Amino acid sequence: MKELLYIGVGGFLGTLTRYAIQLGIPAAHVGFPWAVLLINAIGSLFLGWFFTIAVPGKITPQLRLAIGTGFTGAFTTFSTFTLDIVRLSEGGEWVKAAIYMIVSLLAGLLLCALGMSLGQRMLGAQRQEGDVS
Repeated sequence: MKELLYIGVGGFLGTLTRYAIQLGIPAAHVGFPWAVLLINAIGSLFLGWFFTIAVPGKITPQLRLAIGTGFTGAFTTFSTFTLDIVRLSEGGEWVKAAIYMIVSLLAGLLLCALGMSLGQRMLGAQRQEGDVS
């Protein structure tokens, strides 16, 4: 039952963070859905990095649940991504819908891989520092 609390707290903070970003960037109905693209790209980078550095023993399972599942799960938004594509398509904005879909997917994959690479570099640097001591 405690796991649900950790996920809930992380989810609450992730939702607030996403909402703050969406307030700062124009809404999807006035053009391209930049806010959701940015949110999902940041989330992909972060999740790739986080689950690379969140090795067992370094970060507690509770913190992994709160941050990985709760925060990032609530921060990123696949459902809004798909709704934006449908709305753009229904509005005759097929090119924008296709660009949004392709850029979102490619950015997500590339940024997740970049996050994993950054995490691996951080872990490698930590190991080297440990060898020097």
